[in-house]
Amino acid sequence: MRHIATFCGSCNCGCPELYVDEAAAPEKRIVITDDFGQRIQMSVDQFSDLVASARDGVLDQVVSA
Repeated sequence: MRHIATFCGSCNCGCPELYVDEAAAPEKRIVITDDFGQRIQMSVDQFSDLVASARDGVLDQVVSA
C-alpha cells in the first residue's frame, strides 16, 4: 500500500492514515485506517465524492461543533 497522509501525526498513538492499495480490487482501492486497528476500504469514485463534499463544506458542521 502506498501511504498518502497521516491525520494528526503529533503523537505516537497510531493516528488515522490514508493509503492507496493498487493491488486491491477497484472497489476497495482506497484504505483509511484508524488508531484502533480498523480499516475502511472504498473505491476511488467513492473517495472522490467524499473529497468533493468536504470541499463544498458539507462536513464543516461536523468540525465546528
